Amino acid sequence: MSAGALAAAAPALPWLWLVSRASGLVLLVCLSAVFVLGVATRRGSSPRRWPRFAVAELHRTLSLFAVAFLALHVLTALLDPFVSIGWWASVVPFVSHYRAAAVGLGTLAVDVGAAVLVTSLVRARLGRRVWRAVHWLAYLALPAAFFHAATAGNDLGVWWVAATVWGSAAAVGVAAVARLLDRVRPEGRAPAVPPAARRDESMAGAR
Repeated sequence: MSAGALAAAAPALPWLWLVSRASGLVLLVCLSAVFVLGVATRRGSSPRRWPRFAVAELHRTLSLFAVAFLALHVLTALLDPFVSIGWWASVVPFVSHYRAAAVGLGTLAVDVGAAVLVTSLVRARLGRRVWRAVHWLAYLALPAAFFHAATAGNDLGVWWVAATVWGSAAAVGVAAVARLLDRVRPEGRAPAVPPAARRDESMAGAR
């Protein structure tokens, strides 16, 4: 058998899967950072040396990075010939033939994230109350995203993958608990944000 035939017969490097998995982990970190920054800005607990607009700008920038990595993650997962997910499964949760629960929760997180993004773009027309209500869905999207990250692949036994997933989950968990405590304990709430500063929170204030 010729060298060319041997090369053709050899299993191809699953680079699409590797790119999809890597982009998914980076996406998880970006989403976690966006959530933590949003909670910190809302609570007034962001670093004092950072002006409020700098924290809000970092929040927006990481959100844009998250959108880019989300597109890369979904596209490479759908094009990967080693798994059969299906284009329809990227929109409708729990219809994939490959790990339906894991992929379905990832799709659910994508759908909720899309709702948050769209409502942010048309926030002026919706009003702050509706916008905030939609953004509270992030508390449902992030657990779905973490479950997806932990179960969609077979590499959670790799130490740095596990550290990325569980470290991000821990950061989000601490931020979520702090935010929920502010809601149930009036004395623990952060002072009201001045109207001029609310413009700098456009996406961060929802948490």
